[in-house]
Amino acid sequence: MKTLLLVSSLIFVSYSTMASIEQIDTAANTLNIAELKQYSVNAVDYEKAYANYRLAITANIVGQIGLAAQSLNSAQLTLETILNSHANADTQALLAAVYGMQIAVDNSKGTEYGMKAATLLQQANQLEPQNPRVSLVRAINAFYTPSIMGGGLDKTTLLATQAIEQFDLPCDTFCWGHAEAYTWRGLAKQEQGDLAGAMQDWQTALTVDKQYGWANFLLNQQSTAQ
Repeated sequence: MKTLLLVSSLIFVSYSTMASIEQIDTAANTLNIAELKQYSVNAVDYEKAYANYRLAITANIVGQIGLAAQSLNSAQLTLETILNSHANADTQALLAAVYGMQIAVDNSKGTEYGMKAATLLQQANQLEPQNPRVSLVRAINAFYTPSIMGGGLDKTTLLATQAIEQFDLPCDTFCWGHAEAYTWRGLAKQEQGDLAGAMQDWQTALTVDKQYGWANFLLNQQSTAQ
């Protein structure tokens, strides 16, 4: 169930030569594989890795497993190359998210990539403790990590709340994840039995980004269930 949540969540994120983060998010929200492919080819550095990351998740959702694996590997290679040149918290956080997606697609990679992701997130948090994307990826990691191993739902809620607060700070670089933070906090609340709190967070996610498809999907799912 949680693996499915990870794969489905990351697809719903908040055709120029150089893709912006916003353009990549819009393409991912509309499952536009053609545009994501174009962005993954034409973008460079972090944006190239981000485009491949979103392309991998989109491809996995629509059943193009080969494309998903190829795109994940491309994102991983790009980010690892960047980190070989200089340490950067945003790059470390995105690479940790890529490792997490690698595990979601292939559970046999859990031992290898789980430790790598944890190390990257620790390093990223030391470099930029106020970076909301670092806190967001830490929250996602905690959601899938048992409390006995340092994760759990309480920690997910704490880190997602921390990310939400940090998103109030000015951002002029890689600005993604605000609506996603509300959605993950809502998922943690749902798992803890607080459905009203979860739905409130998902509504707020749509206030942050009205095109954020995952929060809308979760709300519609609850409406159908009721």
